[in-house]
Amino acid sequence: MRVPVLPILVSGALCAATSVQAQTYDPAYPVCLQVYTGGFMDYYFECAYTNMAQCQASASGRAASCVVNPYYAGKGGKPAVRHKRTHHH
Repeated sequence: MRVPVLPILVSGALCAATSVQAQTYDPAYPVCLQVYTGGFMDYYFECAYTNMAQCQASASGRAASCVVNPYYAGKGGKPAVRHKRTHHH
């Protein structure tokens, strides 16, 4: 019996990439600078900005863009929890 190794490896790599990306966000700041260092998948985050304008000033002239930090903990120190809306019929 042959086990399809390539799909398993690809799936594992995608899961690892997702968890590594989540760890690159600093929950202390609401805005992050996403800096591209090469190709489409080659980038890192600098989460050190308190507002979008501050980040955009740093991004100016660079291969970078500003993003809202989905893991920002807010002033209370806990990451925001998003609840799924449910509709009752």
